[in-house]
Amino acid sequence: MPGLALQGIKVLDLSRVLAGPYCTLVLADLGAEVIKVEVPGVGDDARSFGPFLQGESAYFMSLNRNKKSIILNLKDEAGRGIFRRLVTQFDVLVENFRPGTMAKLGLGYEELARVNPGLIYTAISGFGQTGPYRDRPAYDIVVQGMGGIMSITGEPGGIPTRVGASLGDITAALFAVTGILAALHQRGLTGEGQLVDVAMLDGQVAILENAIARYEVMGQVPGPLGNRHPSITPFTSVRAADGWLIIAIGNDSLWKRFCRLIERPELADDPRFATNPARTDNWPELERILAGIFGARPVAQWLPVLEEAGIPCGPINDIARVVADPQVQAREMIWEMTHPVAGKLKMAGSPIKLSGAEKGGIRLPAPLLGEHTREVLISYLGLSPEEVNELAEAGAIGWPEVGSGSGGPRL
Repeated sequence: MPGLALQGIKVLDLSRVLAGPYCTLVLADLGAEVIKVEVPGVGDDARSFGPFLQGESAYFMSLNRNKKSIILNLKDEAGRGIFRRLVTQFDVLVENFRPGTMAKLGLGYEELARVNPGLIYTAISGFGQTGPYRDRPAYDIVVQGMGGIMSITGEPGGIPTRVGASLGDITAALFAVTGILAALHQRGLTGEGQLVDVAMLDGQVAILENAIARYEVMGQVPGPLGNRHPSITPFTSVRAADGWLIIAIGNDSLWKRFCRLIERPELADDPRFATNPARTDNWPELERILAGIFGARPVAQWLPVLEEAGIPCGPINDIARVVADPQVQAREMIWEMTHPVAGKLKMAGSPIKLSGAEKGGIRLPAPLLGEHTREVLISYLGLSPEEVNELAEAGAIGWPEVGSGSGGPRL
């Protein structure tokens, strides 16, 4: 039986909140052993973000399954010494501090590369390790605004609109995963590690799709178009008698088939609508026609006939419908975790399906703060239980008190 795809890869995760933890979540789901290094007392900031289940953050739990947690005080010299020893045992390090933070602790890329030349040191930040904005703090909404995505999202004439999910963080996380896998492959060829530098702003620019091309070619600054596509028509949401649905007619052949389906064959030959560029140029007139047609029936009547005719379409689901959707269920995209304090919690699963590797799933629930400190230091560094206790008494490490959930570490 094949193992998990990243089985044997060890990741030291100093990140918190979203971009870094999402990156290490993907790696953990693929089989990497992820050791989450958390600060004494509070741990990852996300532990304090709601909603809460039995006092445990569902936000944190959904991003940190399949990981282990240790408490390590990097402001303490003994704690930093333990960290440097751990680094020698790991393939990958992930952090999302502001540039320079780790270097001030004597734990920057150059210092750690001397300790472990094969280390893949991954730094996720708002603006990257170089450039005039290097030292600025950033959150998702900041880079969505600066990266242009908000300027092309929303209704024409409306206010700039943030994408509903944290696209700035998640895009950076996924690019970081790609960089890590590329660096691991290169290390297999050269034996050397490297710095993977991923900026949230860079990620936003990278996913602007054809907006930059339209600006460069047409000399016009793209603006928001609502739900329609800038160059494919009709490729948008339409209002039925009782709600909204999506149609995506990507070529002229589909357009002709659609016109026959709606019993308006003359639209296929109308010079305003006969070709995709013509439909795009004459969208206001076509939109009025389609509004009259789709408004005559409810969504539940439109979807089956569109699907039967092979017209790409779909409902606009709320989150409750997404979770219950039979396709989502069939693809095992909703996983259930049993947490020792919070109990059962459902969350989004991994979209990566590999035919040649063991199927992923929840091997470990999200960890309690410092839950694995003893285990990791004993197994990775060969410390004795007495040495671990001494480090705890000195304030270098910590773990939760028995029965305290994710609460106060023993420090």
